[in-house]
Amino acid sequence: MTDLILQALYSGLLQGGSYALIALGLALVFGTMKVINLAHGELVLLAAYVAYTVESKLGFGPVLAIPIALVVVCIAAVSVYLIVSRIKSDREINSLILTYGIGVILTNAILLIWSADVRSTSSTWLQEAFVVGPLYSMRSELLFFGVAIVLMGALWWWLARSWYGRAVRAVSSNRDAAKLMGIDPGRTELVSFIVAGILAAFAGVALFSYGVIQPAYGGALTVKAFIITVLAGIGSIPGVLLGAVLLGVAEALTVTLASSALQELAGMTLFLLVLFIMPNGLFGAAGRRG
Repeated sequence: MTDLILQALYSGLLQGGSYALIALGLALVFGTMKVINLAHGELVLLAAYVAYTVESKLGFGPVLAIPIALVVVCIAAVSVYLIVSRIKSDREINSLILTYGIGVILTNAILLIWSADVRSTSSTWLQEAFVVGPLYSMRSELLFFGVAIVLMGALWWWLARSWYGRAVRAVSSNRDAAKLMGIDPGRTELVSFIVAGILAAFAGVALFSYGVIQPAYGGALTVKAFIITVLAGIGSIPGVLLGAVLLGVAEALTVTLASSALQELAGMTLFLLVLFIMPNGLFGAAGRRG
């Protein structure tokens, strides 16, 4: 039993890396535009299907599909931004409805192009077992967990050191004050969507490299990203990573100790507990001020 629990904790840790990439994109857009992009999960899924197409049609592995996935998903993310940015009144609620509709359109487009069949990678190198003591994982899980850590570090540096990163934080904090400082909120929001698209592209390729995908999976990914964002509190990259790992561990333990049918329920239960006990999240605004 101890070995099973350790394995579940390890698997949940690795899964949390991909979850963190998905949630960071959602949190970044919400921070700058106060828009919950309900089509974000479909963008992640789009990257996964691009990786499947590159592998099945061109014979290249999912890792080599990343550049193409980046281009396709970033174009889709910019398109979503151009549509959402046209909303001038009641942006929060109207964008919520609009992005939900965009997500439905993307899901059906994926269904029409790739059908409803479940897809997975055929790369034996990525699926080979990697043993760390008594713990097992696929090589792809460990690889993309490392990629996730590197990308989160790069995002932290970008937000803290670059001009556009500071502009994103300024718009997120006070849009009107940012205008007075010479920052163009529209351009900054566009950059946020592009960065979110980059993170979604890597996350989608990661999901395809070690799991199975199907057109209906996009909505579930958006829900997971939203849960992690609430767990973390807005504006905290370490909080997003911790929240993602907690969600991954909770799901893995539920599958190991109970049933895979209860996996989604475990995430929602964790979400409600944190929402009631710590409304600002694990690293929310109140904690940062303290």
